[in-house]
Amino acid sequence: MKRKSIMVLVGLLVAAVVLLGGGFWYMSTQPLYAPGMVRREQGLSAPLAPPPQVDGSATWRVEPGIELAHFAAGEGRTVIVVHGGPGIPFTAPLHALDPLTTAYRFHYYDQRGSGESTRPFDRFEGGNPYNNMQALDRALGFGAQVADIERIRRLLGEDKLILLGHSWGGLLASLYAAEFPEHVDGLILVSPANMLVMPQPEEESDLFASVRDRLPANRQAEFASFMDEYMDFASLFEKSEDELVALNERFGEFYAAVVDLPAVEQGRPGGWMVWAQYISMGQRHDYRKALAAVEAPVLVLHGLDDLQSEQASRMYAEAFPHATFETIADAGHFSFEEQPRAFAGLVQAFLDDLD
Repeated sequence: MKRKSIMVLVGLLVAAVVLLGGGFWYMSTQPLYAPGMVRREQGLSAPLAPPPQVDGSATWRVEPGIELAHFAAGEGRTVIVVHGGPGIPFTAPLHALDPLTTAYRFHYYDQRGSGESTRPFDRFEGGNPYNNMQALDRALGFGAQVADIERIRRLLGEDKLILLGHSWGGLLASLYAAEFPEHVDGLILVSPANMLVMPQPEEESDLFASVRDRLPANRQAEFASFMDEYMDFASLFEKSEDELVALNERFGEFYAAVVDLPAVEQGRPGGWMVWAQYISMGQRHDYRKALAAVEAPVLVLHGLDDLQSEQASRMYAEAFPHATFETIADAGHFSFEEQPRAFAGLVQAFLDDLD
């Protein structure tokens, strides 16, 4: 069901979750995902080759038991839109891209574990917490999400893809390019999430602290209480999908209280999917070296009013060997809604150069 949503985790710049959460499994600083694992089909719950599709189905069947909701707008060359969040899909085409739909077909999909796509877990019924963590990562983590992009490529019959990733989707699109550089024609990264390096090199990168500092004094205690619950990793596997969705929605309300958000058509956010992303990346990683192997051109866009720093977005442009960095004035994290003409112009020029 479509709805106007201000439930924006905005790529969740989640350093605070991983660095401060302190669950039992975070005694180890090593991430469960590393670039190259998907290509080797390591740590996945199913092979990269998608199973046979169901005739007449409105979903993509990417592995047995996992189906992805999707829709498309436009005609022409394929562009895959990778939404942010993590786990907050678009439910309508981006209006800023309307002028490009005569030459490009934009495919939108709900990442597994979010929106109308399959949510493989409701609750974990006991079990070893470390085993639960591994099961969560295999089903919904970085590897699973990156593998789905490759499966979508195969389902569409494309040799090379153009990917447009927003926020957390910019990170996933970048990791796909690192895994399968030969299948990428170009990347458009819109305010990509500040997760290339952990721990993050900038003190101001902590999204939760940034929100806290901007809240009025009369909401500080409320936010502190919320953060105690949000970061209670010791009881994570006692929660349900709905409870985790509600926590993510609650943070979105705090975020909306300190940022002037545009109205964006978004679907039901992820629950377990969000925590799977945190578990995948662990406390320490540096993906920049992996991006150096991507020969395709890259466009990185940053709204100058974004709560995420400009340097956080520039880090992507500096990591790719053939990247262009552009800023958009009077725009924040959703530059495609806030300045659609400027956004469309920059994207159009980049795509024209690809052609």
